[in-house]
Amino acid sequence: MRSVARTLILIASTLLAVVLLAAPASAAVCSTPFGSLPKDPAMGTGEVDSLRAGRHDCFDRLVVDIDGPPAGYNVRYVDQVIADGSGAVVPTPGGARLQVIVRHPSFSPVPLPNVAGYSTFRSVTNAGSFEGQTTYGLGVRARLPFRVFTIAGGHGRIVVDVAHHWTA
Repeated sequence: MRSVARTLILIASTLLAVVLLAAPASAAVCSTPFGSLPKDPAMGTGEVDSLRAGRHDCFDRLVVDIDGPPAGYNVRYVDQVIADGSGAVVPTPGGARLQVIVRHPSFSPVPLPNVAGYSTFRSVTNAGSFEGQTTYGLGVRARLPFRVFTIAGGHGRIVVDVAHHWTA
């Protein structure tokens, strides 16, 4: 009787270990050491031209195209996305919200990308442009690590990547 109980415990333990340690077959091996603290360099020049989004194996990406060299942005998690100028709350669906302030003006609103079906992104909202800066809301599934960087060139870009998961 003891050996049957021992065998059952051994089998259950082995099955539990296999379930806990096995990764899904389609899971990508991701190294996304981004962090979730604010990113905030200085003001930039050039106007916002377009806004687009893309999906990658380990993160979702938002790209702000700038007509000129990119420089200024402030990206951080917030409880509510606030509109430039008015201070009104801009509803931004998602489990968490990133307020993406681009220190570049937008003289006419640009079309917002459709992020339906994305792993991490839930919504993109326009919170306006005021005094040389433009604000967008980025609704995400949860508070996840993100990074922000610029790509220089005649037509520069400010890129926001939000990881699908926290990684060690």
